Amino acid sequence: MAITVLGGGLAGSEAAWQLAKMGIPVRLIEMKPHRYSPAHGSPDLAELVCSNSLRSSVLQSAAGLLKEELRCLGSLIMEAADATAVPAGKALAVDRGAFSRFITERLVAEPLVSLERRELTRVPGAEEGAVIVATGPLTTDALAQDVARILGSGGLYFYDAIAPIVTAESLEPSKLFSASRYADGEGDYLNAPFDEPAYRRFVQEILEADKVDPYPFDNIPHFEGCLPVEELARRGPDTLAFGPMKPVGLTDPATGARPFAVVQLRAENKDRTLYNLVGFQTKMTHPAQERVFRLIPGLENAVFARLGSIHRNTYLEAPSLLDRFSRSLTHPHVFFAGQITGVEGYIESTASGLVVGIMAGLLSLGITPEPPPSETAVGALLKHTRDKPSGKYEPMNVNFGIIDPPPPGTPKKRKKELLADRALAALRVWKAEIERLYP
Repeated sequence: MAITVLGGGLAGSEAAWQLAKMGIPVRLIEMKPHRYSPAHGSPDLAELVCSNSLRSSVLQSAAGLLKEELRCLGSLIMEAADATAVPAGKALAVDRGAFSRFITERLVAEPLVSLERRELTRVPGAEEGAVIVATGPLTTDALAQDVARILGSGGLYFYDAIAPIVTAESLEPSKLFSASRYADGEGDYLNAPFDEPAYRRFVQEILEADKVDPYPFDNIPHFEGCLPVEELARRGPDTLAFGPMKPVGLTDPATGARPFAVVQLRAENKDRTLYNLVGFQTKMTHPAQERVFRLIPGLENAVFARLGSIHRNTYLEAPSLLDRFSRSLTHPHVFFAGQITGVEGYIESTASGLVVGIMAGLLSLGITPEPPPSETAVGALLKHTRDKPSGKYEPMNVNFGIIDPPPPGTPKKRKKELLADRALAALRVWKAEIERLYP
C-alpha cells in the first residue's frame, strides 16, 4: 500500500523521495496551484518563501554539519541546492526558481511517486495506509483543525515574516560596495553603509511606519530566530546595529573605515538580477516598506520584486503528542515531519522529512528502526521534538547545543571540529544499519 505524504514543501518532498528510493509507492498531495497560502506564489514543489539561503556551508558550524549529513544520506533537497547554488560567501544560497524546478522535475519523473494537485481538509484514516503530515507552518485552517482533532490538542501558533527582494538594475552601485565579512576584496554581498545620523533616522522611520492590521492570533509571540525588523528596532536604538545591520568585518572602500551600520543584500539568483534584504523580514504595510526601505543608501529608486509580509506559523507541542518516530500517540498511522513538528529552517525541515520518511517506510514494512543517534545533527533535531523541555516547547534551529556534548576535557578550540567528525562517523554507522534492514 502506498504511503500518503501531505504537503509538497521541503519536508514532504524529501520524505517522498526517500520512500521512493526504498521502493515504496508514494501519494504526494500538494494543494498548489489549486490554492496558495498567503506566502506562496509558485506552483513548483519545495518553494522557498523566506530567504534563499540555507545558511553556513562551514563544516564546523551546526548548519554546515547538517547539510553534510543530508548529503551523506542522499537528500534530494541538498542535491538540488548544490546544483542551483549562487555565490554567498561561506553560506549556501540558491537560485530559488531553479531550485524548486529541479525538485519538481525529479519527483514528477519518479515512477513510484504519484503527485496529486488538490487540497485535503482532513487527515486520511488508517484504512488508507500510513500518512506523513508535512504541511508546514502554513497549514490551512481546515486541515489544522483536523490535526487538532486527532491529536487532542489545539496546537500552537506564532507569526513569521519574510524579507523584501529588490531588482539589481534599480540599485545605485556607486553608493554600495561588494564584500563578505572579514574577506579581502570583493565579496558575495552588496553592502549599503550608514553613518550614525542616517542610521538613527532609519530606525525612527521603522518605528513610526504603519504596520499590518492585527491578525486574530496577535497575542502570540514571534519566533526569536526570525523577528520582524520593527520588533528589533522597538527593543532599543542600537539593537539593529548589533543585529542584521552590524558592520563588523566590513570596510567601506569609500572611507577606508568601518561604517556605523550596514544593510546587506544577497543575490537571489545566479544572474544576480534580484537581491534579498538580509535580515529585514517585516510586518510594515507595503506603502510603508517602499518609503522606509528607499532610505537605505543605494535603494533610493529601488524596484521591489517582492515586499515583505507576515503570516501565521503553526507547530505542534511534539514532545507531548508524538513518539520517537514522529508518529501520533493517538493515531499511529499518522506521522509528522518538518516545521509543524517544531524544527525551524529549510535544512532542518529537510532533515525531518528525510528521517521521518525512512522511519515511516521501514515501519510500514514491519521493521522497527532505531532513530539516528543524538551525536548527529539529524538525530539531535529529532530528539528535540521528542524530549519535553523544562519550560515552553518552541521551534529550534540546528545548533551544537542540542547535539550530545563531547567528552570532558575536549580542547575548546577543537570542540566543533571533533563534534563534526564524531557526528559524521556516527551517521555513517546508522546509515549502514538502515540500509541493512531493507532490500
